[in-house]
Amino acid sequence: MAEGLRERKKRQTRQYISDVATGLFLERGFEAVTIAEIAEAADVSVNTVYNYFPAKEDLFFDREEEMVDRLPRWIAERAVGESAAVAVLRELRTAIEGGDYDPLNPGFTRFMAVIQESHALTLRLMAMHERTCHAIGATLREETGADPEDPEPMLVASQLAWVNSVIFNSVQRLIAAGGDSADITRKVLKRLELVTSLLGERTLTYAVKNTP
Repeated sequence: MAEGLRERKKRQTRQYISDVATGLFLERGFEAVTIAEIAEAADVSVNTVYNYFPAKEDLFFDREEEMVDRLPRWIAERAVGESAAVAVLRELRTAIEGGDYDPLNPGFTRFMAVIQESHALTLRLMAMHERTCHAIGATLREETGADPEDPEPMLVASQLAWVNSVIFNSVQRLIAAGGDSADITRKVLKRLELVTSLLGERTLTYAVKNTP
């Protein structure tokens, strides 16, 4: 269904408010910026900000749902004959090699610094990792038709979420240590190879897709 004019304007307003807030957060830090200041800078009312973003953290993590849904989507869209783990590893490798992996973006370093300076954002990021893990587990359970009491989907999900977290954190440490982007990319890919080697055969062959 095509997006209507009202929906498009709402989406554009939401994005504009988020962009303004992000600029302020990156410049001054999360805790130093108030909702009132964001509203004034975006030329909207405080109520309008809250209508789009119920919590201040929502303004910073405006792409939270996309981030949480990324791995479950990779799994759901995997090719026939491909397991869940292989799909996640392939997509990670493709994103890193193609320069599409967000943490490798030069501007992401400041983004992470703002998170580390804020207890509220750090807690929110931890909660996002937890949500991602549960979303992966739900997808695996649906894809395999596993019994609700079967712990295996969630155990596999925990390992895939761990892989994602390790690579994410590795990029941040490598960037902080310095070096050019090509060298960092090579090191991250080697770290991905190492992480892959630590996964057991049962995890690597879990939830192989049998039908289109």
